[in-house]
Amino acid sequence: MIKTKKKKYKLHVKTGDRVIVISGKDKSKIGNIKTVDTKLGRVVVEGVNFITKAMKPNPMRNVRGGLIKYEAPIRSSKVMLCCPKCEKPTRIRHEIIEDGQKTRVCKKCGEQIDI
Repeated sequence: MIKTKKKKYKLHVKTGDRVIVISGKDKSKIGNIKTVDTKLGRVVVEGVNFITKAMKPNPMRNVRGGLIKYEAPIRSSKVMLCCPKCEKPTRIRHEIIEDGQKTRVCKKCGEQIDI
């Protein structure tokens, strides 16, 4: 059996970023990123991609039974970062600022996203 390395995706978004969904059933919804999974290249966005799961009651985990709705992860390529200044979906570029740190910059207005 041959062992293969898992690919680690380099994503354009981080936890806490404000994003807009650009395709799928939740197209044009806006929300903040809750979690990022770099191994699968997926993100969980608040208020987007709700699914319903039937759960049995489990007193050990304090889970009540019934239909539970929660946010499922979506591919990171289906979200686009919203610029905090111009409030538009934008691509980003990377720049190195005067103190040597690498920062993300909006391609439309030139505003720094990471401060």
